[in-house]
Amino acid sequence: MTVRQVYYQATVRNIVEKTEAGYAKVQTDLAIMRRTGRLSYDWLADNTRWQRKPRTFDSIEQALQDTARFYRKSLWTDAACYVEIWLEKDALAGVVMPVTSLYDVPLMVARGYASLSFLHTAAEFISSLDVPAYVYHLGDYDPSGVDAGMKIERDLREMAPRSEIHFERLAVSPSQIEQWNLPTRATKTSDSRSKNFGEVSVELDAIAPDALRSLVESAINRICRRTNSGFCRSQSKVNEST
Repeated sequence: MTVRQVYYQATVRNIVEKTEAGYAKVQTDLAIMRRTGRLSYDWLADNTRWQRKPRTFDSIEQALQDTARFYRKSLWTDAACYVEIWLEKDALAGVVMPVTSLYDVPLMVARGYASLSFLHTAAEFISSLDVPAYVYHLGDYDPSGVDAGMKIERDLREMAPRSEIHFERLAVSPSQIEQWNLPTRATKTSDSRSKNFGEVSVELDAIAPDALRSLVESAINRICRRTNSGFCRSQSKVNEST
C-alpha cells in the first residue's frame, strides 16, 4: 500500500480525521514505525519515484541462469478468452498487482481518463486476438470516475470494432457502498458531470485492500469458469510456487 492508502483506511476506521493534519499524523507514524522496525519497509510502496537502469549480467552463464530462474508459463496462450484489469489510480497498483501478476493478467493503470495513445495501444492488441476480451474497470464512484470508465469502454469498442469486448465496472458500485458501509463524501458540484449524478460520492481507496484484491481475483476466476479455462487457478499456483 501507499502512505495515502494507509491514511484512507485510517479515516475509514475513524483513527484520524480526513484532513491534511490527519494525513500528516499517518505519515509521521509510519515513518517512526519503519525506522524502529515495527513496520517492514516492503509493506509501503512509492510509485512516484523509481530508478532507471538497464538489466545487465556478469556473464552469459549468469544471464542464462537468471532467465531460467525467472521463467513463467504464459497462462493465456491457449485460453478461450483474454482478460484485462483497468485501474483508475496509480496509487492502488501495488494493492492489485499481486493478484494480476499471479494470474498473468495485464494491469492497465489509466490515471483517471486514459490517454488516446494508451487506449489505441490496448485496442490494437485486442483487435489482434481471436478470442473475446473481458475488461474490468475499478474507479471512484463520482461523476468523473464513472464517466472515465464509460469512456474507456466507448473508445475500446470504437478502436476495435470487430472485436468481442465484454466490459464491466468492478468497483465502486452503489451496492458495495451499502454492503461495506463505505465512507462517503459530497459530490463536487464543480465537476461539470455532477448534474443528475447524486449527492454522494465514494473513492476507490475506501475499499479495504483485501476486498479489492478479492474482487479482482473473483472476476478472473469467474471468467475462467464461464469460458471453461480451468487452467487459471491451478496454473497460478504453479507460477506462485516458482
